[in-house]
Amino acid sequence: MSLGSSSASSSALSKYSTCELSDALIKLGVPHGGYIPDIHMFSPSSTGSGDTRICGPAYTVQMVLGSDTSAPKLSQHFVDTTPSGSVVVVAAPPQVKNAVWGGLMTAGAQRRGALGVVISGRCRDLSEHRAANFPVFARGHSTLGQSPFTRPSAINVPVTIGPEGVAPGAFPEAIVNPGDLVIADEDGVVFVPPTLVEQVLTLAEKGRAVDAKCMEDIRAGSGVQEAFKKHRGK
Repeated sequence: MSLGSSSASSSALSKYSTCELSDALIKLGVPHGGYIPDIHMFSPSSTGSGDTRICGPAYTVQMVLGSDTSAPKLSQHFVDTTPSGSVVVVAAPPQVKNAVWGGLMTAGAQRRGALGVVISGRCRDLSEHRAANFPVFARGHSTLGQSPFTRPSAINVPVTIGPEGVAPGAFPEAIVNPGDLVIADEDGVVFVPPTLVEQVLTLAEKGRAVDAKCMEDIRAGSGVQEAFKKHRGK
């Protein structure tokens, strides 16, 4: 995907909520609906903000355990190679309790024009992210930094993100590829492969129109089941 087409796709997708986009992806047969599970907004607000929505191509970072001496090492800090207009997606080993993103990384990423960060793992320095008004979505937070627990090993590679605390197979793993469009808002985080953008946009628009009709009827006194049957056909 070229820079121009990526920007146009991001602009179009950003008009829809993550819920609307997940509904569209489910209709297209994507088993997880593009949902990256168990990730929540920590900045600019911990309670969610209707004004916060990021949408841009994924710049992926794979973390490994600090004790893993066989995994490759990066020649540069991954923040220093972050493309402008991207969403940083960091995948940390699921068992670790340390943060893999802190205030200095937010400062560097923001300086380079990143739109925000999505972390399958933990962050720290919450007040610094919030003071910078930089969007941070993560699974949790910690007082511990990266070293000696984890280290970055690869950038711009597919990263696999599974749900927390469920049996294997209970919910599909999400595989985020570099350049996938990542959308995050107060409801959560969704990614859309570039090849599905046009279909997703069409279905999301149709879904929004149907839901608007349902809402209008329900507010006018119709039952939910009646409205669903009338407009959704079920």
